Parts: sequence; structure tokens; C-alpha cells
Amino acid sequence: MALRPIDNALPTTPERPKKQAKVSVPIQKKASEIGVTDENKAPLPPSADASVDYIPSENLKPIQDPESNIQSLVEGLDSKDWVKLCESLNDARRFSLYHSALLLPILEKVMLVLVKAMKNPRSALCKTSIMAASDIFNAFGEKLLNSTDSGAFDQLLLQLLLKASQDKKFVCEEADKSLNAMVKSIAPLPLLQKLRGYVNHSNLRVRAKAAVFISNSVSKMGREEIKEFGMVTLLQMAVDLLNDRLPEAREAARSIVLSVFEGFKEDEENEEEAWQSFCQANLPLIHAQSMVKVVFPSKV
Repeated sequence: MALRPIDNALPTTPERPKKQAKVSVPIQKKASEIGVTDENKAPLPPSADASVDYIPSENLKPIQDPESNIQSLVEGLDSKDWVKLCESLNDARRFSLYHSALLLPILEKVMLVLVKAMKNPRSALCKTSIMAASDIFNAFGEKLLNSTDSGAFDQLLLQLLLKASQDKKFVCEEADKSLNAMVKSIAPLPLLQKLRGYVNHSNLRVRAKAAVFISNSVSKMGREEIKEFGMVTLLQMAVDLLNDRLPEAREAARSIVLSVFEGFKEDEENEEEAWQSFCQANLPLIHAQSMVKVVFPSKV
């Protein structure tokens, strides 16, 4: 009886058909959808920003025929193309430095564009807008408070404090420069009215940054200005900051107290007793003791 040929391979059970693997395809968003809503988004790759130059203020040149180009600046600030917007922001810097009278009528619009650009996840656009803010502070100073809606300035100040408080070093450093330009160009009294609310901000880094620039402003004030703003008001601002979690905030608070004392002691002969009496008369005892300890650390 003839045998059937046997395959060399061992018999196997038939395999179940495999399911097709799912492939997730990232959705590309339009540039206009990326930009301004969430400043906590991860930044875009650095290569995307490579075409933008960060031009120092001293290297910016005047605009040729600025009267004819102011309208094109307005149009450029509305651009959805982020590279074009960076170019327009640099033009706004040139207008602020060399043709500020032409920029003044649209200054509020420019400030709101800066706020929007600072929220953008593109590092190049964010940094360019901060640099523009510095030039605008230097060019306009207190006109920013007098010639624009206060809300525009408040939004700009908040964004600068937020950017100065983040971990991205080159953005943080640029925001610090811009805030320093603000302190140098705007008188302390109106600026303190804007900054004082941020010493109670929920973000401890924003509190610390606000404390630093309040301290810088107070250090510029003479005795009469300190009295006009209110010695007690300044001490009350410093009270909570003295116990803040960040050393930067605590050091700024001590500086504020010492500045207030410098203005106070010019009217007093027995400085130590007068300071202690003043603090106890205007602050809760525990806070008064803190104020005395800052000025006379060996006496409490």
C-alpha cells in the first residue's frame, strides 16, 4: 500500500488574522490657531524661529518716509503670519524710538498686540514683543499711563511679570530688562499704584518679581514722595513679603522697609524709639516687631 508523502514541517494550528494596528496621525493646526490662548503650551521647535533676528535697540534705524509707512505698520500688526508680525514689531520699535509722535495715536493697539504676542508659544515672537515693550517704555514713559486705556497697561504689566517668572532663561532675562526699563521711565508714585496689587498674587514667583520692582521704585523716592504714597501703606505691603517662601521676595521687603525708614528718620532725633513707636501705633504688634527688627536687628 503506497504511503502518502509526509511534509517535513510539523503541523501547526492556523493563526488568527492579526488586527491592523491603529496609526495616530497628528493634526496640523493653522498658525492662527496655535498662538495666543494658552501660554503654558510647549514651545515650538527652535528651528522654526531661526529666521528671526533679535535686533538691539542701538542697531535699529529710522524709518524712511515714516508718514507714508505708519498705515502699513497698522496692517502688519494685524498679520496672521508670525514672521511678518515679528518684522512689524521691530518696525514699531523703530517708530517708538525715532517717530514716537506718529506711533502715539495707535499706542494702545500696539500694547494689546504686544500682550497677545507674549502669550504666543513661539519663542521668537514672545521675545521680540518683550524687546518692543522695552523700547516703548523708554520712548513714552508715563505717556503709557496717560494716553492709553489703563487696562492695556495692566495687561502688559501682568504678562511681563509672568514672563519674568518662568523657567525659560532667555525670555525671563528679556522680561527683567523690560521691567527695569519700566521702572526707570515711569515715576514711582503712579507705578506703585499699578504694582501694589501683585504682592498678593497666587503665583509666588510673580509676587517676588513684583516685590523686586516695587523695591526698585521705592528706592528712587524721596521723603516727600514716600509720605505722599504712605509710609504705613508701604510697610503693610512689606509685612507679608517678609515671610514669603522666596528669598527674593523677603530681600525686596527688607529693602522697602529700609527705604521707608530713611524717609522717616529725617524727621526724628531718637530714631530707634521713634521708629518703634511709629510701627506699634500703625501695625499689629507682631508686625511692628518685624519692622523694628529689619532696621535694628539686635534690638528685638
